[in-house]
Amino acid sequence: MSAGVTSERLLSLALSRPAEALREADQILAGRPDAWVASIARQARAIVWRDAGRTAAAITELRRAVRDARASGQAERVADVQATLGLTLGFAGRTRSGLAMLDEAVAGSRGVPSGRNLMRRADLLRVLGRHDEALEDLRRAISLLRRGGDRLWEARSRMHRVLVLCAIGQTARADRDLTEAERLYQDLGGQDMELVNVLHNRSDLAYLAGDLAGALGYLDAAADRYARLGVHTYSYGLATDRCWVLLAAGLFTEAMTGAEETIRDHAARGDATQAADLLFAAGQAAYAAGRPALAVERAAAARDIFRRQGRERWHARASFVVLQSRWAEGHRDGRLVTRAGRLADRLDQLDALEAPAAHLLAGRLAAERGRHADADRHLTRAAHFRNRGPSFGHAVGWLAHALRAKGRGDTRAMLSACRFGLRAAENHRRTLAAPELLAHATVHGIELVELAQREAVARGDARMLLRWSERWRAGGLAVAAVRPPDDPELAAEMTALRSVEGRLAQARAAGLPVRQIEQERRALEGAIRARTRRVSGTHPTTDQPGTDRAPDPLSALGGHTLVTLTFLDGILYATTVAGGRARTQEVGPLATAVREVELARFALRRLARGRPPMGAGPALEAAGAALERALLGPAATLLGAGPVVVVPPAILHSVPWGMLPALRDTPFVVAPSLATWLRAGRTEHTGRRRVVLVRGPELDGTGLEIKHIARTYPQATVLENGSATAEAVLSALDGAWIAHIAAHGVFRGDNPLFSSLALDDGPLTVYDLGRLRRAPARLVLSSCESGVAAPVSTDELLGMVSALIPLGTRSLVASVVPVNDAVTSALMAEFHERLRAGQGFGAALRDVRQAAAGAGDVIALATAWSFVSLGR
Repeated sequence: MSAGVTSERLLSLALSRPAEALREADQILAGRPDAWVASIARQARAIVWRDAGRTAAAITELRRAVRDARASGQAERVADVQATLGLTLGFAGRTRSGLAMLDEAVAGSRGVPSGRNLMRRADLLRVLGRHDEALEDLRRAISLLRRGGDRLWEARSRMHRVLVLCAIGQTARADRDLTEAERLYQDLGGQDMELVNVLHNRSDLAYLAGDLAGALGYLDAAADRYARLGVHTYSYGLATDRCWVLLAAGLFTEAMTGAEETIRDHAARGDATQAADLLFAAGQAAYAAGRPALAVERAAAARDIFRRQGRERWHARASFVVLQSRWAEGHRDGRLVTRAGRLADRLDQLDALEAPAAHLLAGRLAAERGRHADADRHLTRAAHFRNRGPSFGHAVGWLAHALRAKGRGDTRAMLSACRFGLRAAENHRRTLAAPELLAHATVHGIELVELAQREAVARGDARMLLRWSERWRAGGLAVAAVRPPDDPELAAEMTALRSVEGRLAQARAAGLPVRQIEQERRALEGAIRARTRRVSGTHPTTDQPGTDRAPDPLSALGGHTLVTLTFLDGILYATTVAGGRARTQEVGPLATAVREVELARFALRRLARGRPPMGAGPALEAAGAALERALLGPAATLLGAGPVVVVPPAILHSVPWGMLPALRDTPFVVAPSLATWLRAGRTEHTGRRRVVLVRGPELDGTGLEIKHIARTYPQATVLENGSATAEAVLSALDGAWIAHIAAHGVFRGDNPLFSSLALDDGPLTVYDLGRLRRAPARLVLSSCESGVAAPVSTDELLGMVSALIPLGTRSLVASVVPVNDAVTSALMAEFHERLRAGQGFGAALRDVRQAAAGAGDVIALATAWSFVSLGR
């Protein structure tokens, strides 16, 4: 055979090292080989082109390869090329002719060649959703290849079976096949690309097991390995898989953005099958992100491709996204209800992942139309999935179970389903560690809680409303923190980010172009986010399913008054617990409360500039009174003079609570949940009582501030004037008793976990704080907007608070608006003197507020009102 070529070697290279295969194939064809060798070279070249997205060119080349194979007179050579052509036609959407050619290739081969052709046919059958037939072909293929000693193609066949088994949810069998395929590849050596495919497929297993952090880690690692090999043919597949994982984690907008970027950047690449899969995922992501029109456009495009390809299962799935999105757009006609029911039944028959959600939607639509028998049937089917499939989907089944019970008027069964469903949602959250994954994984849990809360409001049962409100909040920041393992690469990336931020600031100050530096920053931020997401959660729990973890506030509060705010259907409610009695008051529209909060924050920001306008004092008083009416309403009269614990929803965590007349002369703290507040009270600082004082650069008056505070703590560690670097500050903060950081703060609404404090060598971000083994027990952040956190759902936060409280910070003072640096200096010195005298954070901050009010300085008063005591 000319050029020393064998079919085994060149065709193997086409899948394991495609660039090398393409070079050799080109060299062979340039040397005028005989027909048999030419057919091999053309087949190898076509495989590389197909996998690179050049499907039309691959088909043309394979037809030439078939002619060469026939000219060689070798029937098995003809069958082998025909099988590759059939598979490629199928991937291009011409599934009928592709299958016919594959059938012919299988019929015309025996032994090992037959095993290879069976594997190829199984791959197309898998794409078409004909899983039983695919499994049978793969069973026969593996048997033939093992008997024939073809270990490479046996490994490939097992890899294909992994995909089929994952599609039907048989993850244990899939894992065994994947492990055996990996062993075979490693024994053979040189299978670089195929070993990356193993890594890629492990993301599917992690996803199906509910290990979303692990799935993202495998996808990132696979993308890195593909790039090192110089292979860019898996952009669609990686983007599609990442989209599904991000959707399961609740990161809807990011899933949509990533899919849309790939569609835009690779519009002319990839085969029709990959393109349709990504369009489908993009449609699902757009629906979840609240973009129903875009969802209809993407899912309808995918549906049409699936129809042409004969991919019935995928056609049904895409049709559901279209229907679901039209429902989200407000369509409610009777035809939609009928189509929803039929589609749900079809998805159930096809064992599609969307089946429970389809039955849930069909049940809801039927109930809205008064078709109660249909509603009950569909909700019953959806409820069957409450203990089946990936953990992130169990709450859907429990939600359907609860809605079915509600439809029957069985309140007891509804509340029981809500408890079990909430437990399923919480168990899923325990598999996550990255703060943003944890915070977003809440969708169905929120709806379950709201069902129970509506029942409590209807009954007028304040204790029940409080218990259910607390139950979900207690599962957020109340869980133990999960630190990523010590990772020198993460530390290096954080250091690099600080360097880039410094260059960016210098360039802006000098009026120089910043576009390239901003691109560097975005790339580093993306790498940091990806790295932190790879850690799986291991939150332990001893609670039994169906139990209520929320503590009884009537016995747990001691002498404190509790105020919990809850909103339902756009209405804000205030529940107070005082003197052994719980009462709920309807306050008013949530929109009014949000508007008054923004007006109050605006008034405080104006005064932070140090130039109060005429009438600023009375205007500030009026703003505080309006804020109290919007947030507490009649509940303001129930607070009394004792210490108060305020537990707001996430959307109201950045309130300047000190402005409220009912709280001005009261020691109060704000907590994410009652459970968090109680746990902080049980936490005692052990070890040496270290005090850390930090001053960042470019702050007016803070040199004096730190000097005064240092007199209160003579043994304090002081970091300033160049020594306040990120690593030095983190080292000092770890396990400190009290820490005070005077530094400019920046809240990043676009990415709250990159909110930061400015230190001597650059920003200290929330991601940096997450590297602490134990946060300071008591922490004062006398900086701009250090207490602001982004609400990502009803009761989930991302920001400084979300990083520090789970890591052990029991008391935290922070600002919710930019503050006047010079005035803050005097206030903070007085605050620490009161702490040193034995007062708690709430009482010390109250005295600072009262002193500012007594002095008649409106700027000092506005600054004092800008700070909030969080935690205990």
